Amino acid sequence: MLGRNIKLENIMNDLKVGDGAKEQRPFEYLLKSAYVNDNSVHADAVKLKAPFPIDPEDELRILLQSIGFLDLTSLSADDTYATISKLCCSAVKPVHDVKSLAGDENVEIRTASVCVYPNRIQDAAKAMSLYTSKPLPIAAVAGGFPSGQYPLLTRAAEVAWCVEHGASEIDIVVDRSLVLLRKWGELHKEVNTMVVAGKGAKIKVILAVGECGSLENILRASLVCMDAGAHFIKTSTGKEVVNATLPVGIVMCRAIKIFYSRTGKKVGFKPAGGIRTYQDVLEWVLLIKKELGNDWLSPSLFRIGASSVLASIVKRIAVLDNQIQESRKSETTK
Repeated sequence: MLGRNIKLENIMNDLKVGDGAKEQRPFEYLLKSAYVNDNSVHADAVKLKAPFPIDPEDELRILLQSIGFLDLTSLSADDTYATISKLCCSAVKPVHDVKSLAGDENVEIRTASVCVYPNRIQDAAKAMSLYTSKPLPIAAVAGGFPSGQYPLLTRAAEVAWCVEHGASEIDIVVDRSLVLLRKWGELHKEVNTMVVAGKGAKIKVILAVGECGSLENILRASLVCMDAGAHFIKTSTGKEVVNATLPVGIVMCRAIKIFYSRTGKKVGFKPAGGIRTYQDVLEWVLLIKKELGNDWLSPSLFRIGASSVLASIVKRIAVLDNQIQESRKSETTK
């Protein structure tokens, strides 16, 4: 049973995509010219890795802003209420006493959300109520996370259950076999099924890019998932051997541009997995700025999935804060 308000038969009846190889599917026009120049993509990724000068005050501003992009995550098999409570505490008050911002009353630094397993949703809600009067969104992984190798009906049921129990954002995962075999119609149907099951929740679709076979498969899967109703496309579960890489990010962002140019719909992007240092974060912010523009530098369209990177960001913020204060002192004594 899914609960009082959600029934599986209603989920399935709401589907808009039919079965059958001969049926013309509405997303096929998106795939007709979908190809990737691998060499060009990798060359562009190298440029993002090149060292670039950045003013300390600009870097501080970017890093503080980047905290607001984080889906602060705990997805360990041994998570308990204590684990999730600590996560929520860090999410609502990630940094303390940035002295170079003294007097700026409009600065509120919090993560975008916390991301947990389904059974920890209510732990997160309880902890949030203790730490803040303005709870952050709770995201849950679902849909057969992390493998996607479960029946679609049970995966949709899991999505519906998470929403009913308090998650407002759901990170679902695709069945990678559908990408590898290029069964785009089936992929569209499964994503749309889980979007419908979410009943209006923000759905982030994880491609698990390290298991998709090629950059062209990633481009096509991104387009199909967006057409099926994804609010975000996400690189990885964090459980694969290869997770978020800059070449993959470039391809997925270009898929978002293609989709926006043809439909007028803005879809968000979330890299996740392997993002551990503040330098990684700066590279991803630069990628978004170059590929999608400033409109996407907002939590409504850009998230970073990470569990450990916050500590690196906070440490770097402290260093920059001290540098800026010392610089201001030296200027006043001249």
